[in-house]
Amino acid sequence: MPSPFRIAVLASGRGSNLQALIAARDAGELPVEFVAVGSDKAGAGALDLAKTAGIPSFVLNPRDFATRRDYDFELFARLDAIGADLLVLAGFMRIIDGDALKPWVGRMINIHPSLLPKYRGLHTHRRALEAGDTEHGASVHYVTAELDGGPVIAQALIDIHAGDDEHSLAQRLLAKEHRLLTAVTRLIAEGRLALAAPDGVELDGERLATPLRLAGDALTG
Repeated sequence: MPSPFRIAVLASGRGSNLQALIAARDAGELPVEFVAVGSDKAGAGALDLAKTAGIPSFVLNPRDFATRRDYDFELFARLDAIGADLLVLAGFMRIIDGDALKPWVGRMINIHPSLLPKYRGLHTHRRALEAGDTEHGASVHYVTAELDGGPVIAQALIDIHAGDDEHSLAQRLLAKEHRLLTAVTRLIAEGRLALAAPDGVELDGERLATPLRLAGDALTG
């Protein structure tokens, strides 16, 4: 029997994307083994989800380190020791040192609530509304040293409605985020999706011309 595909998750908050991944695993829809959940915040809800699911977890407090670089190298040393095949950033609200993450390029993905390359960084829902956009969405991308700048794997789109505010927009997008992250993680775990260095994505050995799009629970070209 082949070894199960091993993933670790980093999260700073409630962990709703982690919960979606766990639910997909439990339903037999995601062929992975969770080997760790890590956080920079001791009160993160993601840690409670990990405990309930029986997933090993750890907290690494940034205040215990002299510099962000020191913190990041220790974080990735721990993840190396755990032996994850893939690292999923699911609401991990830190900018990571480029040298620390370099060995993980191609093995680390992030979900970001905008249609990248639009609105990197924070307050994406507000910025979409202020710009008068008619659509919004979420992106899953490979992580590189450039903030929210790695190759985009797949996106989910929603329409912006008249009367939407940041909260309504965020809430309507969240269910799409969950399905998007699960679908991308599944393709990677199945060995079908990979980084095409330095700035592309391959599906079944073919380089994608544009990011995949979420349709229902599946991704399409």
